[in-house]
Amino acid sequence: MATNTINLSPAVHTSSSLRLLSSYSPQNAPNLSFNSHFKPSIQLPSVSYKPYNSSIKPRSLIITASAINSLSESESIAVPSTAEEVTGKLPSESGVYAVYDGNDALQFIGISRNIAASVFAHLKSVPELCSSVKVGVVADPDRSALTEAWKSWMEEHIKATGKVPPGNESGNTTWVRQPPRKKKPDLRLTPGRNVQLTVPLEELINKLVKENKVVAFIKGSRSSPLCGFSQRVIGILESEGVNYESVDVLDEEYNYGLRETLKKYSNWPTFPQIFVNGELVGGCDILSSMHEKGELAGFFQK
Repeated sequence: MATNTINLSPAVHTSSSLRLLSSYSPQNAPNLSFNSHFKPSIQLPSVSYKPYNSSIKPRSLIITASAINSLSESESIAVPSTAEEVTGKLPSESGVYAVYDGNDALQFIGISRNIAASVFAHLKSVPELCSSVKVGVVADPDRSALTEAWKSWMEEHIKATGKVPPGNESGNTTWVRQPPRKKKPDLRLTPGRNVQLTVPLEELINKLVKENKVVAFIKGSRSSPLCGFSQRVIGILESEGVNYESVDVLDEEYNYGLRETLKKYSNWPTFPQIFVNGELVGGCDILSSMHEKGELAGFFQK
């Protein structure tokens, strides 16, 4: 289950025991991960908190804010390998959690509306970093209560180590789901079918592939490919994180005559066609073979 990222307001009032280090600015606080939308906020005079113990059932112990367990005092629980075991061993309630790797190094501190689901999502995406977890369940949580609990653990770790956990560092994309990137529009070689070109179409193709590192000539658009081979090529480029340009060879309005002209230019009879650094790499079969052999990551970095 993927987690959603929500930027919490930095204007959170905490008690003196939860005061952050002067070097730790709320503006630099990492993104926090949640599994569902917040419930309507409830004004609470203090934070109710349950230190989780895997040997007892959830909701069996509620402790007030003055008796919150510190991160170091919380029980370390081995992360099970299956969803059923995670659900049975970890609470499905709201709270704060800290994930440790096999060397007992803290990797990430998060908050969630469903702790078990969040931990299992991390286990699926980065299993090598999820060996054990510490959990604190926040009773009757609102946004401020969850933030306060998270900051208390984060403050403790920063005081002990002088740095935030790797997964909470600004720009880290390992532990939180990033919003999908907006897809680029497809390029057009001409201003329109009825506009007289001042240069030959072949020269426009040459200029295009020379000025862009990766160009994919496909059937249809990148958001809606019109053949299986083009769809496969787009999927590979997207999965490899390649920054590429795409051109729809079926667009008769803005790319009129492109299909036949490109075949002559590249001496390649079929589509899609992928160019890298101005040179034709090939079509779907060649790109698929390189992808399966793990050769593309280094290839596109050249």
